[in-house]
Amino acid sequence: MSSIIGVYACKLDTKGRASLPIGLKRQLLALGEGGFIIKRSIFSQCLELHSQAEWRKVSDQVGELNRFVKKNADFVRLFHAGVKLIDMDAAGRILIPKDLLRHANLTEGIVFSATTMGIEIWNEADYEKELNRDDVDIAALAEDVMGNQGEAHDDLP
Repeated sequence: MSSIIGVYACKLDTKGRASLPIGLKRQLLALGEGGFIIKRSIFSQCLELHSQAEWRKVSDQVGELNRFVKKNADFVRLFHAGVKLIDMDAAGRILIPKDLLRHANLTEGIVFSATTMGIEIWNEADYEKELNRDDVDIAALAEDVMGNQGEAHDDLP
């Protein structure tokens, strides 16, 4: 879902349905053929929303792991924990399953944050805390992660 852009705040109703903001809804409609995959995030207490096409790419990568290696089998099991297929209804809402609501501590206010790997779905307060962590210096992180891209490598023949 790398073509999705933006951060969108919205509210959950008492049934766990999120009415998607129009900007996000328009983008998802273009990708929503066959529904979406929703799952637990690996690194944060949030959820991930993937289009079917993006999910197939990720799932194919995971499927290449040798299941006869225990740590691979453990990872595959944990990676797929809580994975669900969901659809957007005619009113532009998605229903987030109760077990995933609990996992991500999703209550009334939530945030959809587009990333290059899908859309993260956060509790609004947790998202703000994550963005404002004292232990992360965005400038240093950018340099560490992106600073060497495009540089010539003197050590290569």
